[in-house]
Amino acid sequence: MNINTLYSISPIDGRYYDKVKSLSNYFSEFALIKYRVFVEVEYLIALSKLNLKNFPPFNNEQIQYLKSIVENFSIQDAEHIKEIEKKINHDVKAVEYFIKEKLDAKGLSDIKEFVHFGLTSQDINNTAIPLSLKDFLVKEFFPSLENLINELSSISKKYSNISMLARTHGQPASPTTLGKELYVFVYRLENQFSDLKKIPVKAKFGGATGNFNAHYVAYPQVNWIQFADDFIQSVGLSRYTFTTQIENYDYLSALMDAVKRINTILIDFCVDVWMYISINYFQQKVNPNEVGSSAMPHKVNPIDFENAEGNLKYANAIFEFLSEKLPVSRWQRDLTDSTVIRNLGVPFAHTMLSISSIQKGLSKIIPNEKVIESELNNNWQVVAEAIQTILRREKYPNAYEVLKQLTRGNTEINSESIHQFIDTLSVSDEVKKELKNITPKNYIGKNPSY
Repeated sequence: MNINTLYSISPIDGRYYDKVKSLSNYFSEFALIKYRVFVEVEYLIALSKLNLKNFPPFNNEQIQYLKSIVENFSIQDAEHIKEIEKKINHDVKAVEYFIKEKLDAKGLSDIKEFVHFGLTSQDINNTAIPLSLKDFLVKEFFPSLENLINELSSISKKYSNISMLARTHGQPASPTTLGKELYVFVYRLENQFSDLKKIPVKAKFGGATGNFNAHYVAYPQVNWIQFADDFIQSVGLSRYTFTTQIENYDYLSALMDAVKRINTILIDFCVDVWMYISINYFQQKVNPNEVGSSAMPHKVNPIDFENAEGNLKYANAIFEFLSEKLPVSRWQRDLTDSTVIRNLGVPFAHTMLSISSIQKGLSKIIPNEKVIESELNNNWQVVAEAIQTILRREKYPNAYEVLKQLTRGNTEINSESIHQFIDTLSVSDEVKKELKNITPKNYIGKNPSY
Protein backbone atom coordinates (compact mmCIF):
# COMPACT_ATOMS: atom_id res chain seq x y z
CA MET A 1 0.00 0.00 0.00
CA ASN A 2 1.63 3.22 -1.18
CA ILE A 3 0.79 6.36 0.78
CA ASN A 4 2.35 9.73 0.04
CA THR A 5 4.57 10.54 3.03
CA LEU A 6 3.22 14.10 2.96
CA TYR A 7 0.09 12.66 4.60
CA SER A 8 2.02 11.01 7.46
CA ILE A 9 1.24 12.14 10.97
CA SER A 10 4.62 11.15 12.40
CA PRO A 11 7.73 12.87 10.96
CA ILE A 12 9.49 9.50 11.21
CA ASP A 13 7.10 8.13 8.59
CA GLY A 14 6.94 11.42 6.74
CA ARG A 15 9.63 14.08 6.59
CA TYR A 16 12.41 11.80 7.82
CA TYR A 17 11.28 8.49 6.33
CA ASP A 18 14.02 8.27 3.69
CA LYS A 19 16.65 8.64 6.42
CA VAL A 20 15.28 5.92 8.71
CA LYS A 21 13.33 3.65 6.37
CA SER A 22 15.68 0.71 7.06
CA LEU A 23 14.10 0.54 10.52
CA SER A 24 10.88 -0.64 8.87
CA ASN A 25 12.60 -4.04 8.65
CA TYR A 26 12.39 -4.30 12.44
CA PHE A 27 9.65 -2.06 13.84
CA SER A 28 6.90 -1.80 11.21
CA GLU A 29 3.61 -3.71 11.31
CA PHE A 30 4.91 -5.81 8.42
CA ALA A 31 8.07 -6.64 10.38
CA LEU A 32 6.11 -7.59 13.49
CA ILE A 33 3.89 -9.96 11.49
CA LYS A 34 6.89 -11.54 9.76
CA TYR A 35 8.75 -12.08 13.03
CA ARG A 36 5.60 -13.64 14.49
CA VAL A 37 5.43 -16.03 11.53
CA PHE A 38 9.09 -16.88 12.09
CA VAL A 39 8.54 -17.75 15.76
CA GLU A 40 5.44 -19.86 15.01
CA VAL A 41 7.23 -21.78 12.24
CA GLU A 42 10.42 -22.38 14.25
CA TYR A 43 8.36 -23.50 17.23
CA LEU A 44 6.42 -25.97 15.08
CA ILE A 45 9.67 -27.41 13.69
CA ALA A 46 11.13 -27.68 17.21
CA LEU A 47 7.98 -29.47 18.44
CA SER A 48 8.22 -31.99 15.62
CA LYS A 49 11.63 -33.13 16.90
CA LEU A 50 10.17 -34.28 20.25
CA ASN A 51 8.39 -37.34 18.75
CA LEU A 52 5.14 -36.35 20.41
CA LYS A 53 2.06 -38.53 20.19
CA ASN A 54 0.21 -37.86 16.91
CA PHE A 55 2.97 -35.55 15.69
CA PRO A 56 5.58 -37.38 13.59
CA PRO A 57 8.86 -35.57 12.84
CA PHE A 58 9.03 -33.47 9.69
CA ASN A 59 11.24 -34.68 6.88
CA ASN A 60 13.79 -32.37 5.27
CA GLU A 61 11.46 -31.39 2.44
CA GLN A 62 8.71 -30.42 4.86
CA ILE A 63 11.12 -28.41 7.01
CA GLN A 64 12.36 -26.55 3.94
CA TYR A 65 8.77 -25.79 2.97
CA LEU A 66 8.00 -24.42 6.42
CA LYS A 67 11.12 -22.26 6.41
CA SER A 68 10.20 -20.98 2.94
CA ILE A 69 7.02 -19.50 4.42
CA VAL A 70 9.25 -17.07 6.29
CA GLU A 71 11.91 -16.67 3.61
CA ASN A 72 9.33 -15.82 0.95
CA PHE A 73 7.05 -13.82 3.22
CA SER A 74 5.63 -10.93 1.21
CA ILE A 75 3.59 -7.81 1.69
CA GLN A 76 0.70 -9.73 0.15
CA ASP A 77 1.03 -12.38 2.87
CA ALA A 78 0.98 -9.67 5.52
CA GLU A 79 -2.08 -8.06 3.97
CA HIS A 80 -3.81 -11.44 3.92
CA ILE A 81 -3.09 -11.89 7.63
CA LYS A 82 -4.53 -8.42 8.27
CA GLU A 83 -7.70 -9.47 6.42
CA ILE A 84 -7.98 -12.53 8.67
CA GLU A 85 -7.46 -10.27 11.68
CA LYS A 86 -10.35 -8.06 10.60
CA LYS A 87 -12.66 -11.07 10.72
CA ILE A 88 -11.55 -12.55 14.03
CA ASN A 89 -10.25 -9.41 15.78
CA HIS A 90 -7.03 -11.04 16.98
CA ASP A 91 -3.63 -10.32 15.44
CA VAL A 92 -1.66 -13.35 16.66
CA LYS A 93 -4.46 -15.83 16.00
CA ALA A 94 -4.58 -14.47 12.46
CA VAL A 95 -0.93 -15.54 12.05
CA GLU A 96 -1.82 -19.02 13.33
CA TYR A 97 -4.64 -19.33 10.78
CA PHE A 98 -2.33 -18.14 7.99
CA ILE A 99 0.21 -20.86 8.78
CA LYS A 100 -2.54 -23.47 8.94
CA GLU A 101 -3.59 -22.42 5.45
CA LYS A 102 -0.01 -22.98 4.32
CA LEU A 103 -0.03 -26.45 5.88
CA ASP A 104 -3.31 -27.29 4.13
CA ALA A 105 -1.77 -26.24 0.83
CA LYS A 106 1.14 -28.69 1.37
CA GLY A 107 -1.02 -31.59 2.48
CA LEU A 108 -0.03 -31.27 6.12
CA SER A 109 -3.51 -30.71 7.50
CA ASP A 110 -3.16 -33.58 9.94
CA ILE A 111 -0.60 -31.69 12.04
CA LYS A 112 -1.96 -28.16 11.77
CA GLU A 113 -3.45 -28.27 15.27
CA PHE A 114 0.11 -28.24 16.57
CA VAL A 115 0.55 -24.70 15.26
CA HIS A 116 0.63 -22.41 18.33
CA PHE A 117 0.30 -25.54 20.50
CA GLY A 118 0.04 -24.73 24.21
CA LEU A 119 1.01 -21.10 23.65
CA THR A 120 -0.48 -17.74 24.46
CA SER A 121 -0.16 -14.73 22.18
CA GLN A 122 2.54 -13.22 24.33
CA ASP A 123 4.79 -16.23 23.85
CA ILE A 124 4.86 -15.18 20.21
CA ASN A 125 4.92 -11.40 20.73
CA ASN A 126 7.45 -11.50 23.54
CA THR A 127 9.76 -13.56 21.36
CA ALA A 128 9.13 -11.82 18.04
CA ILE A 129 9.69 -8.30 19.39
CA PRO A 130 12.95 -9.11 21.22
CA LEU A 131 14.16 -10.85 18.04
CA SER A 132 13.39 -7.80 15.92
CA LEU A 133 15.03 -5.55 18.50
CA LYS A 134 18.18 -7.67 18.64
CA ASP A 135 18.43 -7.72 14.85
CA PHE A 136 18.08 -3.94 14.80
CA LEU A 137 20.73 -3.48 17.47
CA VAL A 138 23.25 -5.78 15.80
CA LYS A 139 22.63 -4.77 12.19
CA GLU A 140 21.81 -1.07 12.52
CA PHE A 141 22.26 0.63 15.88
CA PHE A 142 25.55 -0.82 17.10
CA PRO A 143 27.35 -0.22 13.77
CA SER A 144 26.02 3.36 13.54
CA LEU A 145 27.06 4.21 17.08
CA GLU A 146 30.43 2.55 16.60
CA ASN A 147 31.01 4.54 13.40
CA LEU A 148 30.23 7.78 15.22
CA ILE A 149 32.57 6.92 18.09
CA ASN A 150 35.35 6.03 15.65
CA GLU A 151 34.81 9.25 13.74
CA LEU A 152 34.96 11.32 16.92
CA SER A 153 38.08 9.45 18.01
CA SER A 154 39.76 10.18 14.68
CA ILE A 155 38.86 13.88 14.88
CA SER A 156 40.08 14.16 18.46
CA LYS A 157 43.46 12.70 17.51
CA LYS A 158 43.67 15.06 14.55
CA TYR A 159 43.15 18.07 16.84
CA SER A 160 45.20 16.77 19.80
CA ASN A 161 47.86 19.50 19.44
CA ILE A 162 45.50 22.48 19.26
CA SER A 163 45.75 24.27 22.61
CA MET A 164 42.64 26.14 23.63
CA LEU A 165 41.21 28.12 26.50
CA ALA A 166 39.04 26.06 28.79
CA ARG A 167 35.98 27.50 30.47
CA THR A 168 34.58 26.54 33.84
CA HIS A 169 31.38 28.29 34.87
CA GLY A 170 31.68 29.97 31.47
CA GLN A 171 34.81 31.81 32.62
CA PRO A 172 38.42 31.45 31.37
CA ALA A 173 40.11 28.49 33.05
CA SER A 174 43.28 26.40 32.82
CA PRO A 175 43.98 25.66 29.13
CA THR A 176 43.33 22.32 27.50
CA THR A 177 43.44 20.92 23.98
CA LEU A 178 40.61 20.69 21.49
CA GLY A 179 41.39 17.06 20.85
CA LYS A 180 41.22 16.08 24.50
CA GLU A 181 37.92 17.89 25.02
CA LEU A 182 36.43 15.96 22.10
CA TYR A 183 37.95 12.71 23.34
CA VAL A 184 36.13 13.09 26.66
CA PHE A 185 32.96 12.28 24.71
CA VAL A 186 34.62 9.32 22.98
CA TYR A 187 35.62 7.96 26.39
CA ARG A 188 32.15 8.43 27.83
CA LEU A 189 30.44 6.87 24.82
CA GLU A 190 32.78 3.88 24.75
CA ASN A 191 32.07 3.12 28.41
CA GLN A 192 28.30 3.29 27.99
CA PHE A 193 28.39 1.39 24.69
CA SER A 194 30.31 -1.41 26.40
CA ASP A 195 27.69 -1.60 29.15
CA LEU A 196 24.86 -1.55 26.60
CA LYS A 197 26.23 -4.54 24.71
CA LYS A 198 26.31 -6.59 27.92
CA ILE A 199 22.55 -6.29 28.47
CA PRO A 200 20.84 -9.48 27.27
CA VAL A 201 17.81 -9.40 25.00
CA LYS A 202 15.35 -11.76 26.64
CA ALA A 203 12.11 -13.49 25.66
CA LYS A 204 9.10 -14.77 27.55
CA PHE A 205 8.02 -18.29 26.57
CA GLY A 206 5.96 -20.27 29.07
CA GLY A 207 2.29 -20.53 28.19
CA ALA A 208 -0.79 -18.68 29.38
CA THR A 209 0.54 -17.68 32.81
CA GLY A 210 4.17 -18.72 32.52
CA ASN A 211 3.86 -22.25 33.97
CA PHE A 212 3.53 -24.42 30.81
CA ASN A 213 0.14 -25.57 32.09
CA ALA A 214 -1.20 -26.66 28.68
CA HIS A 215 2.10 -28.27 27.66
CA TYR A 216 2.36 -30.43 30.78
CA VAL A 217 -1.28 -31.47 30.81
CA ALA A 218 -0.95 -32.78 27.24
CA TYR A 219 2.54 -34.27 27.43
CA PRO A 220 3.60 -34.54 31.09
CA GLN A 221 6.64 -36.66 30.23
CA VAL A 222 8.36 -33.83 28.33
CA ASN A 223 10.69 -31.42 30.13
CA TRP A 224 9.03 -28.32 28.69
CA ILE A 225 11.14 -25.93 30.73
CA GLN A 226 14.33 -27.31 29.17
CA PHE A 227 12.64 -27.38 25.77
CA ALA A 228 11.70 -23.70 26.03
CA ASP A 229 15.17 -22.72 27.21
CA ASP A 230 16.74 -24.57 24.29
CA PHE A 231 14.23 -23.23 21.77
CA ILE A 232 14.66 -19.60 22.78
CA GLN A 233 18.42 -20.02 22.78
CA SER A 234 18.25 -21.57 19.29
CA VAL A 235 16.69 -18.39 17.89
CA GLY A 236 19.36 -16.23 19.50
CA LEU A 237 17.77 -15.04 22.74
CA SER A 238 17.71 -16.01 26.41
CA ARG A 239 14.53 -16.85 28.30
CA TYR A 240 13.01 -15.33 31.41
CA THR A 241 12.66 -18.26 33.83
CA PHE A 242 9.80 -16.81 35.89
CA THR A 243 7.07 -14.68 34.31
CA THR A 244 3.38 -14.01 34.27
CA GLN A 245 1.57 -14.12 30.92
CA ILE A 246 3.87 -11.42 29.58
CA GLU A 247 7.58 -10.80 29.75
CA ASN A 248 8.89 -8.85 32.71
CA TYR A 249 10.40 -6.14 30.49
CA ASP A 250 13.13 -5.52 33.07
CA TYR A 251 15.97 -6.14 30.66
CA LEU A 252 14.27 -4.13 27.95
CA SER A 253 13.89 -1.30 30.45
CA ALA A 254 17.59 -1.56 31.33
CA LEU A 255 18.48 -1.52 27.65
CA MET A 256 16.43 1.61 26.99
CA ASP A 257 17.94 3.31 30.03
CA ALA A 258 21.40 2.50 28.67
CA VAL A 259 20.55 4.00 25.28
CA LYS A 260 19.12 7.01 27.08
CA ARG A 261 22.45 7.57 28.83
CA ILE A 262 24.23 7.40 25.48
CA ASN A 263 21.76 9.91 24.08
CA THR A 264 22.36 12.20 27.04
CA ILE A 265 26.09 12.17 26.31
CA LEU A 266 25.34 13.01 22.67
CA ILE A 267 23.09 15.89 23.79
CA ASP A 268 25.95 17.22 25.89
CA PHE A 269 28.24 16.92 22.88
CA CYS A 270 25.82 18.75 20.57
CA VAL A 271 25.46 21.60 23.06
CA ASP A 272 29.23 21.96 23.46
CA VAL A 273 29.90 21.97 19.72
CA TRP A 274 27.04 24.43 19.17
CA MET A 275 28.62 26.78 21.70
CA TYR A 276 32.10 26.39 20.18
CA ILE A 277 30.56 27.32 16.82
CA SER A 278 28.87 30.33 18.41
CA ILE A 279 32.22 31.72 19.65
CA ASN A 280 33.89 30.89 16.34
CA TYR A 281 36.14 28.12 17.66
CA PHE A 282 34.68 26.08 14.81
CA GLN A 283 34.01 27.44 11.35
CA GLN A 284 31.28 25.87 9.24
CA LYS A 285 31.89 24.95 5.64
CA VAL A 286 29.56 26.91 3.39
CA ASN A 287 27.29 25.18 0.88
CA PRO A 288 26.48 27.85 -1.73
CA ASN A 289 23.11 26.24 -2.48
CA GLU A 290 21.86 26.28 1.11
CA VAL A 291 19.89 29.06 2.81
CA GLY A 292 20.69 29.74 6.46
CA SER A 293 17.92 32.22 7.13
CA SER A 294 14.89 33.30 5.12
CA ALA A 295 15.61 36.90 6.15
CA MET A 296 19.34 37.19 6.91
CA PRO A 297 21.52 36.23 3.93
CA HIS A 298 24.74 35.95 5.97
CA LYS A 299 23.54 33.16 8.28
CA VAL A 300 25.22 29.74 8.41
CA ASN A 301 23.36 27.96 11.18
CA PRO A 302 24.52 24.85 13.09
CA ILE A 303 21.27 23.10 12.20
CA ASP A 304 22.62 19.54 12.23
CA PHE A 305 23.62 19.75 15.90
CA GLU A 306 20.35 21.50 16.75
CA ASN A 307 18.29 18.84 14.97
CA ALA A 308 20.27 16.10 16.68
CA GLU A 309 19.78 17.70 20.10
CA GLY A 310 16.03 18.00 19.57
CA ASN A 311 15.61 14.45 18.30
CA LEU A 312 17.75 13.02 21.10
CA LYS A 313 15.67 14.78 23.73
CA TYR A 314 12.47 13.53 22.13
CA ALA A 315 13.88 9.99 21.95
CA ASN A 316 14.83 10.10 25.62
CA ALA A 317 11.34 11.24 26.60
CA ILE A 318 9.85 8.19 24.85
CA PHE A 319 12.51 5.86 26.26
CA GLU A 320 11.78 7.23 29.73
CA PHE A 321 8.07 6.53 29.35
CA LEU A 322 8.54 3.03 27.92
CA SER A 323 11.13 2.13 30.54
CA GLU A 324 8.82 3.23 33.33
CA LYS A 325 5.59 1.81 31.96
CA LEU A 326 6.43 -1.59 30.45
CA PRO A 327 7.61 -3.39 33.64
CA VAL A 328 4.29 -2.61 35.36
CA SER A 329 1.26 -4.86 34.70
CA ARG A 330 -1.84 -5.72 36.73
CA TRP A 331 -1.59 -9.20 38.24
CA GLN A 332 -0.80 -11.79 35.57
CA ARG A 333 -1.27 -9.27 32.74
CA ASP A 334 -3.20 -6.39 31.28
CA LEU A 335 -3.16 -5.14 27.70
CA THR A 336 -1.51 -1.76 28.25
CA ASP A 337 1.90 -3.07 27.21
CA SER A 338 0.58 -4.30 23.86
CA THR A 339 -0.28 -0.90 22.43
CA VAL A 340 2.64 0.86 24.10
CA ILE A 341 5.39 -1.45 22.85
CA ARG A 342 4.34 -0.84 19.26
CA ASN A 343 6.11 2.50 19.68
CA LEU A 344 9.46 0.84 20.44
CA GLY A 345 10.88 1.82 17.07
CA VAL A 346 10.03 5.50 17.47
CA PRO A 347 12.75 6.53 19.96
CA PHE A 348 15.29 4.35 18.16
CA ALA A 349 14.40 6.04 14.87
CA HIS A 350 14.89 9.49 16.41
CA THR A 351 18.19 8.31 17.90
CA MET A 352 19.40 6.98 14.55
CA LEU A 353 18.33 10.22 12.90
CA SER A 354 20.37 12.14 15.49
CA ILE A 355 23.49 10.07 14.92
CA SER A 356 23.26 10.82 11.19
CA SER A 357 22.77 14.53 11.91
CA ILE A 358 25.82 14.63 14.18
CA GLN A 359 27.96 12.94 11.55
CA LYS A 360 26.71 15.38 8.94
CA GLY A 361 27.44 18.29 11.27
CA LEU A 362 30.96 17.02 11.98
CA SER A 363 31.70 16.92 8.27
CA LYS A 364 30.95 20.66 8.03
CA ILE A 365 33.13 22.07 10.82
CA ILE A 366 36.84 22.88 11.02
CA PRO A 367 38.77 24.50 13.89
CA ASN A 368 39.38 28.24 13.61
CA GLU A 369 42.91 28.10 14.97
CA LYS A 370 43.47 31.85 14.70
CA VAL A 371 40.53 32.60 16.97
CA ILE A 372 41.44 29.82 19.38
CA GLU A 373 45.03 31.06 19.70
CA SER A 374 43.92 34.68 19.98
CA GLU A 375 41.70 33.80 22.94
CA LEU A 376 44.62 32.11 24.65
CA ASN A 377 46.83 35.16 24.12
CA ASN A 378 44.11 37.44 25.51
CA ASN A 379 43.75 35.46 28.74
CA TRP A 380 47.16 35.30 30.37
CA GLN A 381 45.52 35.33 33.77
CA VAL A 382 44.94 31.57 33.41
CA VAL A 383 48.61 30.87 34.10
CA ALA A 384 48.09 32.19 37.65
CA GLU A 385 47.31 28.63 38.75
CA ALA A 386 50.63 27.40 37.36
CA ILE A 387 52.64 30.21 38.95
CA GLN A 388 51.09 29.88 42.40
CA THR A 389 51.55 26.10 42.31
CA ILE A 390 55.28 26.40 41.62
CA LEU A 391 55.56 29.10 44.28
CA ARG A 392 53.89 26.76 46.76
CA ARG A 393 56.45 24.14 45.83
CA GLU A 394 59.14 26.71 46.69
CA LYS A 395 57.35 27.47 50.00
CA TYR A 396 56.67 31.03 48.94
CA PRO A 397 54.42 32.62 51.60
CA ASN A 398 50.74 33.17 50.68
CA ALA A 399 51.36 32.17 47.05
CA TYR A 400 47.67 31.78 46.22
CA GLU A 401 46.72 35.10 47.77
CA VAL A 402 49.53 36.93 45.98
CA LEU A 403 48.35 35.67 42.58
CA LYS A 404 44.74 36.36 43.50
CA GLN A 405 45.56 39.98 44.22
CA LEU A 406 47.42 40.27 40.93
CA THR A 407 44.91 38.66 38.58
CA ARG A 408 41.38 38.54 39.94
CA GLY A 409 39.21 40.99 38.06
CA ASN A 410 42.26 42.47 36.32
CA THR A 411 41.56 42.75 32.58
CA GLU A 412 45.02 44.16 31.81
CA ILE A 413 46.93 40.96 32.43
CA ASN A 414 49.25 39.94 29.55
CA SER A 415 52.64 38.32 29.04
CA GLU A 416 54.47 41.53 29.84
CA SER A 417 52.67 42.19 33.12
CA ILE A 418 53.08 38.56 34.17
CA HIS A 419 56.83 38.69 33.49
CA GLN A 420 57.15 41.98 35.35
CA PHE A 421 55.41 40.39 38.31
CA ILE A 422 57.74 37.37 38.20
CA ASP A 423 60.76 39.70 38.32
CA THR A 424 59.53 41.09 41.66
CA LEU A 425 59.36 37.67 43.31
CA SER A 426 61.90 36.64 45.94
CA VAL A 427 62.84 33.40 44.24
CA SER A 428 65.95 32.15 42.42
CA ASP A 429 66.70 33.10 38.84
CA GLU A 430 66.23 29.46 37.92
CA VAL A 431 62.65 29.48 39.26
CA LYS A 432 61.96 32.83 37.56
CA LYS A 433 63.07 31.32 34.27
CA GLU A 434 60.83 28.33 34.89
CA LEU A 435 57.87 30.63 35.55
CA LYS A 436 58.52 32.76 32.47
CA ASN A 437 58.50 29.66 30.27
CA ILE A 438 54.84 29.08 31.14
CA THR A 439 52.34 30.35 28.55
CA PRO A 440 48.62 29.80 28.06
CA LYS A 441 49.48 27.71 25.00
CA ASN A 442 51.86 25.28 26.71
CA TYR A 443 50.13 25.07 30.10
CA ILE A 444 47.94 22.18 29.01
CA GLY A 445 48.84 19.36 31.40
CA LYS A 446 48.95 15.79 30.12
CA ASN A 447 46.56 12.91 29.41
CA PRO A 448 47.09 9.26 28.52
CA SER A 449 47.62 8.76 24.81
CA TYR A 450 44.46 8.42 22.77
